[in-house]
Formats: sequence, structure tokens, C-alpha cells
Amino acid sequence: MKQIVVIWFAMAGVVMAAEPAGYVRWPAAELKGLSKKLGPKMNAQKLATQQLAKFGNHSLMAVHREADGEAEVHETQVDIFIVQGGEAGLVIGGQVAGGKTTAPGEIRGPSIKGGQNTRLGPGDVVHIPAKTAHQVLVEPGKQFTYLIVKVDTP
Repeated sequence: MKQIVVIWFAMAGVVMAAEPAGYVRWPAAELKGLSKKLGPKMNAQKLATQQLAKFGNHSLMAVHREADGEAEVHETQVDIFIVQGGEAGLVIGGQVAGGKTTAPGEIRGPSIKGGQNTRLGPGDVVHIPAKTAHQVLVEPGKQFTYLIVKVDTP
């Protein structure tokens, strides 16, 4: 009888154990469906976003594009892209042409002068430091879905 009670308490402890505060899991199947979920929410710029979570100095956002994004610079935020589907060009570095401050610490414009071009596809991960110009370019008729981890820097 004593063994049964010990086993029961051990099993109850496993069942009652809670996940740590702030822990979140996004199953792969849920992430694979992002383009279908976000597609109908696209705005006039053929962009749809959804905030997935915010934690202290960082957040996670899902993004679906079917057209080029604006060139942008975040003065105090790092962007980490995790590509989920589709392909796109990324222009990185250089200067935002015709850049204007659109919010505190945010500069946006139509293009980048002097940046480097690279291609992004599923599984790619990119770290874009704060104060670095960047722009996502999507070919007409194509789609690009990715996660962005935004990290606030001091």
C-alpha cells in the first residue's frame, strides 16, 4: 500500500507541475499555416502582421507579404527573421533613400541606396542589428511568410 501512495504522489507531482512563467510553444503545424491565416488580413501594401507575444525587451510577430516592404531602420531594435515560407530578396546596409521618421526611433522610405542584396528562403534565419537599413523585396505574384523577433536594445 505504501508503494501505491508513493507512486500516486509522484504521478500527481508530474501532472501538477506547471510550465515556467513566460514559456510559450508554437507548434510547427500552427506556424506552417501562417500564410493561409494572414493572407486574408492583408492591407493595401499587401502586408499582414500578427503579434504573437511580447516579453519584456523582446516580442514575436508573424508577417506575410505579397509585395515589397518599405526600407526601414530601427534605431533601438534588433530584428531576427525566421523564414517560414516563400522566397524574397533582402537588401541590407546602405542608407534609406528619402527616409523619414515615422515613429520614435523608426525611419522608413521607399528604397535603400548602397545596400547588399541577398535571397531568403524557408529555414533561413537573419539577424539585423539596430541602426541597420533593411528592406524585404517580394517578386510579383510571390508570397513570403516569416517570423520576426524584435529585441529592444539599450
